[in-house]
Amino acid sequence: MLALRMRQKDAEFYFVSYPAEDLLQRVRFQTRFYGERGEVVGGGRAEAGDDVARFVREIERGAGAFQRELNRRKVRQIRDFFRNETNQPLVPGAVLLFTPEELAFQRVGQYEQMGDLALPREPFLIIDGQHRLAGLHFYLAEPDADRHIEVPCVIFDGKTADFATEMFVIINSTHTRINKSHLVDLYERIQWGTDRHKKLAAGVVRALYDQADSPLRYHVNMLGGRSQRDMWINQAQLFGEVHRFVTRPECEAWTTDGRGVSRDRAYGFVRDVLLAAKWAFGEAWGDNKKYMVTRDVTLKALVRVAGDAAARSEALGLAPGDDPQAVLTDGFEAWTSLVGDFRRDGFYERFPARGQVERVEKIRTRLCREAGL
Repeated sequence: MLALRMRQKDAEFYFVSYPAEDLLQRVRFQTRFYGERGEVVGGGRAEAGDDVARFVREIERGAGAFQRELNRRKVRQIRDFFRNETNQPLVPGAVLLFTPEELAFQRVGQYEQMGDLALPREPFLIIDGQHRLAGLHFYLAEPDADRHIEVPCVIFDGKTADFATEMFVIINSTHTRINKSHLVDLYERIQWGTDRHKKLAAGVVRALYDQADSPLRYHVNMLGGRSQRDMWINQAQLFGEVHRFVTRPECEAWTTDGRGVSRDRAYGFVRDVLLAAKWAFGEAWGDNKKYMVTRDVTLKALVRVAGDAAARSEALGLAPGDDPQAVLTDGFEAWTSLVGDFRRDGFYERFPARGQVERVEKIRTRLCREAGL
C-alpha cells in the first residue's frame, strides 16, 4: 500500500489514499449505547426496512467496543450527503485509523517519505470518521453509487500509540462527549499510553469486576460488561479511587514487587479490605435495598480506607508478603456496630454534606476512626 510517512514531534504516522470498498473491509465498526443509568444496553428494536438501525444494532451486540456511540440520524444524513452532493468531496477530511501492530514501511527509491506500508493482520480501529464510513457503507450499497471513491486516511500504528491515544481523547471529548469508561478501558485492555499507574488501576478495576474471589464481581458497571445484574458502582468512579490508592507513595509496598507495579498485589489488598468490610457489615452488604453499604458513595470511601490501611500497615502488624485478610477482618470488626448508620432511611442526615465528594470523606473518616486508623 503506497503511503506518505510524516513526522511530528516524536510521532510518526502515514497518509494513505484508500479505495472505499477496500477500506470498509479493513475497519472495525464498534459502538455502545448508554441508557439512563449509564449501562451498556442493546440498540432497541429496528423498524422494518430500517437498514441503518439494524446495522447499528448488530454493532452494539459486539464486544470490546471503544468508540463513542453511533448516531443513527447522523449516519443517514451522511448517506444522503453522498447521494446528493456532487460538487463536494464525498469524505471531507481524513479518516483517522489505528492499529496496535507496528507496520513495516519500505521506502521507494530515493524518496525518504514515500514508500510501501504493510497492512495490519487485524482490522483498524477508527479513531475519527466512524459516521462518515458508516454513511459510505450505505451509499455503496446502492446500485447507482460511484464505486471509484477513494478515502483519505491517516494511519497510526503501534510505534505511536501514545500520540493516537491523545488524538482519540481530544477528538472524542470535544464535539462529542465520550463516556469516561472508554478511557479506562483504553488504559488496560488496549494498553495505550505509558502511565504505569493508570494501567495498574485499570487492571485492578478489571480484576475487581471479573475475579471469582472479588466481593464486587459483576457489580461494577463496566463498558461491555454484564448489564442485567444490579450495579453498585460505575467503572470510572471505581477507577478514580483505585488510581488514588496506587499513586499514594505510602502504599507503594502494597502496589509493587521486585519487578515494579504489581496488579496482583494491589488487587489483593483492595480485595481483602472489601472482604473484611463485607464480613463486618453482614446482611447490609449486597443488594439489600435497605442499606447504603454497597452504593458508590460508601464503596469509594472503602477504597480510600484501603489506602489508609496500607499506609499504616506496620502499625497493624502487616508486612508485604503477608496475607492481610485475617488482620483486616479483626481490625474492621468494629464496623458491625455501624450497620444502623448505613440504613437508607436517614443516611444523608447522618452523613450530611454539600455533595458526594464531601460525603465520601465523612464516611471514610468515620470508618477509619472506628477501625483505629
